[in-house]
Amino acid sequence: MMRKSGCSTFLNEPSMIPLFLVLLHVSASWAAADSVYATFVHCLSKQTNQQVSHILYAQTNASYTSVLRAYIRNSRLNTSSTRKPVIIVTPTQESHVQAAVICSKSIGLQIRTRSGGHDFEGISYISDVPFILLDMFNLRSINIDLKEQTVWVGAGATFGELYYRIWEKSKVHGFPASICPTVGVGGHISGAGYGNMLRKHGLSVDHVIDARIVDAKGRILDKASMGEDLFWAIRGGGGASFGVILSYKLNLVPVPKTVTIFRVERTLEEKATDIVYKWQQVATTTDDNLFMRLLLQPVSSKLKKGEMTVRASIITLFLGNAEQLVSLLGKEFPELGLKKENVTETSWIGSVVWWANFDIGTSPDVLLDRNPDSADFLRRKSDYVQKPISKDGLNWLWKKMIMSGKTGLVFNPYGGKMSEIPASATPFPHRAGNLFKIQYSLSWEEEGVVADKNHTAQIRTLFSYMTPFVSKNPRRAFLNYRDLDIGVNRNDKNSYEEGKVYGVKYFNDNFNRLVKVKTAVDPDNFFTNEQSIPVLPNIAIPF
Repeated sequence: MMRKSGCSTFLNEPSMIPLFLVLLHVSASWAAADSVYATFVHCLSKQTNQQVSHILYAQTNASYTSVLRAYIRNSRLNTSSTRKPVIIVTPTQESHVQAAVICSKSIGLQIRTRSGGHDFEGISYISDVPFILLDMFNLRSINIDLKEQTVWVGAGATFGELYYRIWEKSKVHGFPASICPTVGVGGHISGAGYGNMLRKHGLSVDHVIDARIVDAKGRILDKASMGEDLFWAIRGGGGASFGVILSYKLNLVPVPKTVTIFRVERTLEEKATDIVYKWQQVATTTDDNLFMRLLLQPVSSKLKKGEMTVRASIITLFLGNAEQLVSLLGKEFPELGLKKENVTETSWIGSVVWWANFDIGTSPDVLLDRNPDSADFLRRKSDYVQKPISKDGLNWLWKKMIMSGKTGLVFNPYGGKMSEIPASATPFPHRAGNLFKIQYSLSWEEEGVVADKNHTAQIRTLFSYMTPFVSKNPRRAFLNYRDLDIGVNRNDKNSYEEGKVYGVKYFNDNFNRLVKVKTAVDPDNFFTNEQSIPVLPNIAIPF
């Protein structure tokens, strides 16, 4: 059940505006919305030669709220004051998307496109200007060709669905992408999402071999017709800046019949500092088949009543058997003291289910649950670390984490395949030279503005404390951990300069190539948002 907004207190304030004026304003707003809806329906019907009312939801539609809320994964972005779309379009075929783009342009409304709704700032379903929401959840076809070892997957499919369908066809194939089964394919891949096989197989975008996109002219383009530059841009540069992603064609990757998983936890009292320090030496240089995610979280101490400590948790996927893994870590990471009874052998799909926080042995059927209309309040940020943090630095960090509040850190190791692919191969530039990526993670259950401000202050404080340990000039960030704190574009005359502020953090030296592509394919900047790729200004930009 979606939690209610904490903004209802404003309803109790006395109003100084006469009631008839309020009713007049509301009536006028409804009339304007009805007019826009009627115009849009007429245009869409004309473009498609179909009845389209069944895929459209006006704000007055009884199902509007449930459709909007179904894919909001962050309750912080679903308050009474959050700007809502004028119309929700739920296309069931590609021509509906084409028509929606053409008709939105003709009536001067912005488009936002949503696949899974996991974007942390809600850019896919929120805007400060009147807009139409294209919700892609019906476009979720999955067509696997085992002979070719490829799959065409619709932008609205979830990774849970994709993994399940792959498993149905083969027990020795998989795909390297999100560990969260409800994440949508369209946003994840276009933003260069990753998973727990990235050290062996790289990112999701490293396996894209074709795509279908609706451009600003309403045309459907594939790799051949869009050209290499646009095809490059939508593999990590964010699809929403360039058009509407319809589907991707992906190469499947081989997975062994048996993989091994484990979770080990240590607190500071159990020498977690030594474990974390050694993790930095091992996690990015060990066998490419091994991925060891490290979670750091302030928790109550079990040994010192009333005091806080930090717990380090290592969560692992090894593309091999238990004996190989225990032997490997016995040599490279003896501090863990790992034994065969500490690990579990399972199938690849079994590991997917376990990594999604289900018990070992849970049926893969759970991956088909889209889990609609449920969300926590959350904030996320990102960083990249290029030099190991010393033990003194870690001890200082523990104090700051405990002092700052409840914000956790997730360390995702690089190395392996990530160091072999050039930074310019895709828009995602954070390859060789990065030891690990950090996700700052904070979730809460309290509703309201005060709770939001307090938790936002917590995560920003810890982010500030981390400055000495992370990348510099620029301080890098990961596009799919969308963070409006690092820059916002008002899309005015300063659009390029504003875009460059966050653009170089997300894309480094690839930013200007993305701008050049954007200018070529969408010169009127129709596909725009608070952190979209800007178009070129009327000055010379070096490339």
